[in-house]
Amino acid sequence: MSGIWWPLAFRLALLAGFAVAAWMVDGIVVALSLVAGTLLLMVLHHARHLARLSKWLADPRPEALPSGSGIWEDVFAAFYHMLRRQRRSESKLTATLHDFQRAGMAMPDGLVILDGSNRIEWCNPKSEQHFGLDAKRDFGQLVTHLARQPEFAEALGGSYTEPLTLRAHGGDLVLSVLIVPYEENRKLIISRDVTDRERVETMRRDFVANVSHELRTPLTVIGGFLETIADMETPNAELICRSVPLMSDQAKRMQTLVEDLLTLSRLESEGNPAREEPVNVPDIARGLYHDALALSSARHKVMLLLESPAWVNGAEDELRSAFGNLVSNAIRYTPAGGEVRLSWKAGADGGAVFSVRDTGIGIEAQHLPRLTERFYRVDRGRSRETGGTGLGLAIVKHVVNRHDAKLEVTSEPGRGSCFSVVFPASRVDEKRSTVQAARSA
Repeated sequence: MSGIWWPLAFRLALLAGFAVAAWMVDGIVVALSLVAGTLLLMVLHHARHLARLSKWLADPRPEALPSGSGIWEDVFAAFYHMLRRQRRSESKLTATLHDFQRAGMAMPDGLVILDGSNRIEWCNPKSEQHFGLDAKRDFGQLVTHLARQPEFAEALGGSYTEPLTLRAHGGDLVLSVLIVPYEENRKLIISRDVTDRERVETMRRDFVANVSHELRTPLTVIGGFLETIADMETPNAELICRSVPLMSDQAKRMQTLVEDLLTLSRLESEGNPAREEPVNVPDIARGLYHDALALSSARHKVMLLLESPAWVNGAEDELRSAFGNLVSNAIRYTPAGGEVRLSWKAGADGGAVFSVRDTGIGIEAQHLPRLTERFYRVDRGRSRETGGTGLGLAIVKHVVNRHDAKLEVTSEPGRGSCFSVVFPASRVDEKRSTVQAARSA
């Protein structure tokens, strides 16, 4: 301010000096006329600059700042520097806001900012997916009009210290929603897709329930026979002879179940990576063919088609177990007189395919996506009759995944099924396959 007022004070003091001199030389009238004229010129000068300033303030762009003279040059310069500082500050704030928005857009969680009335101020793409929002269309809308779950509306109006679990899109999507208050009444809603976590938790509960159920029956049978025998005053040889084979069968059933559970646990263990060793699949197929003949007991027509000499890199015991499960399933679910065909052939793009095709009871289409789930049974009664544990295809799935392969299933009720393990070219051991082909020739 001192830079503006000192020149003005100097000019007024100079005018007063000239006025006093004029008064002493020419009298009071001349002196007053000099003062009045000079003040009028000064007023007009300042009025012109004020008009320029007023016009510029309507559109305050630095490049359009008017030029001034006298003290107005300093005034306009001060406005110019102030405006430049303000623009730089706005640019920094805008850049910071854009960085925040870009970070929010890239977050894997949903973010929604609400004002004090629970109206939407901003949301990121994930929240649009989670709640079915549209950032442009729904700006300023009450969030409770768009996300209509009663528990969500209740949480917005009360305490929100704990995450809230919501089911969106008809229950297909499960969200964990946290409401964070800030700046008095404003709120930040953070949503996370926990559908897979909920699915895994459901599978865990089902797994425990299924294991308990599968073990309960044989334990009940064994316990019942033992209790009956213990209560007998004199041993009944006939009852003992009849009950021991039944208890032995139930014990074997439990042993098979435990072995399958241990196999699954080993396959899923991170500390047990898949081995990389040459595996003679044609030799495995021949062994499984003889196993199928023994399991069938001449009730089926069993065939083996070896159309490729290819070996693969992997774990022999795991592949033998997976292929064996497919073969035993085909035998168990194919009625007497049916046909079971094992084949090993070249696949597309240098890969290889192991297939087991049967003419059994077949599987309806709605069951196919869930066949590899643990304990999933198309027909529970028939599965138990055939001696299955409900874990065979789950083991197959894990072995297939560990070998970078894929399991393909086609089936038609009443006409049979075909289970194929398709290996990529990267798993085929070309060197050994070539040697084997030469020997076969």
